[in-house]
Amino acid sequence: MTDTCIFCKIVSNDVTATIVYRDEQATAFRDIHPAAPTHILIVPNKHIESVNALQAEDEQLIGHLFTTAARLAKEEGIDRKGYRLITNTGIDGGQTVFHLHLHLIGGQRMRHPMG
Repeated sequence: MTDTCIFCKIVSNDVTATIVYRDEQATAFRDIHPAAPTHILIVPNKHIESVNALQAEDEQLIGHLFTTAARLAKEEGIDRKGYRLITNTGIDGGQTVFHLHLHLIGGQRMRHPMG
């Protein structure tokens, strides 16, 4: 955890968010600026800056983030028609909060191109 990371503050309950899932490894909450009817952020409880900062010991945690995303997609009713999972890495990749996170986005048809 870092003192300045907004997602760390959400994980530690120092900042309020609409949390939809939490366990010992991950926390998921609704995005305050949703890009679609369903827009949930799934973050590891452990502070990891980005995909570039992942270590070999994080492999199980990353798998857990994806299975959590699938579970939440089913709970939100977007699993059958489809959804998008996005991870932005770095400034040019569109990362604005430097705590690794997945965007679970669905509830409408996604547009292309993404970039």
